[in-house]
Amino acid sequence: MRLLAFGEKHLMQGFALLGFETYPDADLSVLEQSACHLLSSKERALILIEQSLICYPHCKCLTQLRNESAHVVIIEIPPLNAPSAYRPRVEELVNKILGPQALNTLDTETEQVIDK
Repeated sequence: MRLLAFGEKHLMQGFALLGFETYPDADLSVLEQSACHLLSSKERALILIEQSLICYPHCKCLTQLRNESAHVVIIEIPPLNAPSAYRPRVEELVNKILGPQALNTLDTETEQVIDK
């Protein structure tokens, strides 16, 4: 199984230490080329992508991997310099289905656990 990480250079240094193939300061063309290769090769992979590089639906191979591939897991990661500003795409879906109060309740419960 391949472990790949795409993002800002300083963030990628940590993932390199964990054994990931890293692509520091990669642009969208590098990300899309790697996604096309994984799509055609059918390799199993875990891909970590810094939020600023997420290019759905513009990156066709990456979008196809996300929607159709059972052998590749894609995870968005927050930027190193602003982790608290990160909002995963699934948050929008949860807000639409359960309403914004659902996530606010989780945040409050998490803070209470941390305070204990």
